[in-house]
Amino acid sequence: MTDPFHWLMGTRLQVPTKLVPADVVFVVLVLLVALPAFRSTGRDGGGGGRWPDRAAWRRTGFRALGAVGGGLVGLLACWVVGDLLNAFDVRLTDVTRMWVAFAFAGLGLAAVGLVQGGRVRRVLAAVLVPLALLVPALGVNVDYAAYPTLNALVQTDPFPALDLGAETGAVGAAAGAGTSGSASAGAAGSAGAGAAGAAGAWAPPATMPATGLVGTVRIPGRESGFPARPAVVYLPPAARTADPPPLPVIVSLSGQPGSPSDMFTVGGLATTLDAYAAAHHGIAPIVVSADQLAVPGHNTMCVDSTIGNAATYVTRDVPDWITSHLRVTTDRRGWGLVGFSQGATCAMQFLAGHPDRFSAALAISSEPQPIDRSPQNSADEAFGGSLSRWRAAAPGALMAANRPYSDTSVWLTAGSTDGEFVRSAQHLGSAARAAGIRTRVASAPGSGHDWNTVQWSVSNELPHEADVLLTAPGVVHG
Repeated sequence: MTDPFHWLMGTRLQVPTKLVPADVVFVVLVLLVALPAFRSTGRDGGGGGRWPDRAAWRRTGFRALGAVGGGLVGLLACWVVGDLLNAFDVRLTDVTRMWVAFAFAGLGLAAVGLVQGGRVRRVLAAVLVPLALLVPALGVNVDYAAYPTLNALVQTDPFPALDLGAETGAVGAAAGAGTSGSASAGAAGSAGAGAAGAAGAWAPPATMPATGLVGTVRIPGRESGFPARPAVVYLPPAARTADPPPLPVIVSLSGQPGSPSDMFTVGGLATTLDAYAAAHHGIAPIVVSADQLAVPGHNTMCVDSTIGNAATYVTRDVPDWITSHLRVTTDRRGWGLVGFSQGATCAMQFLAGHPDRFSAALAISSEPQPIDRSPQNSADEAFGGSLSRWRAAAPGALMAANRPYSDTSVWLTAGSTDGEFVRSAQHLGSAARAAGIRTRVASAPGSGHDWNTVQWSVSNELPHEADVLLTAPGVVHG
């Protein structure tokens, strides 16, 4: 039996059975605090009742003004923080603005109720304060689908240290810095090891687990010096066997702010890949969710700069660790990327700028260029103040500089209501096609710049990327 604490931490935050009762309680409490009391005419409570007098309605009017004023303050805060300061680098949705307005309206009503109310009204107003924070927070969470449970909210590293099993030591310490045309040179011998030597010759053993395994590893920035947080790795069932076959690799990059675990805890990567593996005899890409931020809100713009050498970390240190520790193909046609928001922009930069290392990418809500608040601020932060260098780091500019591409594919998605990023996907798609990259642009129906879009994209588009990566030379087919 689950103890109450773990039940609470694991409870789903986005299901109607919890959201609707909370909304109803919030509305009822608002009405009880806002409306005047209906008073009895008799001392003993008999004799019927009477409507509130003018003074009571006047006080009600002041409470209504408090609520309206609070709501307007909430909308103003959204405009200042989201639009004027662009603190989140994306426009706040209308739904989020509505919930923020409700929160401030509830707080405004509670403040007036605490000042002018009687004992009962003050108690109700005090109870309204936490509800005015909790219920809108749940509404915003549904809008962005960011935290499915309380565990996802409070745990920064929800996965245990990964036991690599038979993968450990499969590739010797000779793993090097990599060579042109491959992800890294160190694991070249691994593709010929054991029963997995020939593409398509591997047969799943009876002892193969039914699902994959997710855990954390530390990938040091040996060349870059980048202070990365622990990475999260997904091993499909085939990789958990005693003699794993060589598999393709997808490097995953979270949004900003974010952490490497986000694409699993919220994005649903493991669920989608487990389903894919089940349909392919345990075969699926190994996923390594690396850290390109160092801290949750740190926008490195995925270049080497005084902020940090994020590009060298993701394109050199991470592949070197992967080929030194995991049974993977070293052919760049078996290496892909997936990313969301800032991570998607990074994925496009790495695909466009490092065609010798990556051949495919799923970019979910990518920006047209790396950006931190404004072009000039971005240039100042990571490009030595040079706007020309900043423009040259845009995926479109990189694709134009490195075209034509061969054996390269990209999937670009955005939420259908996220107009800015739909246009960005279309812009990047046009640039990719002009550069000879196989391109698909799609929209997640009814969602915005949120994790609903990520979940839809991972479920619907990531299997197509896996299909392409599994065609790489030396990779077994499920």
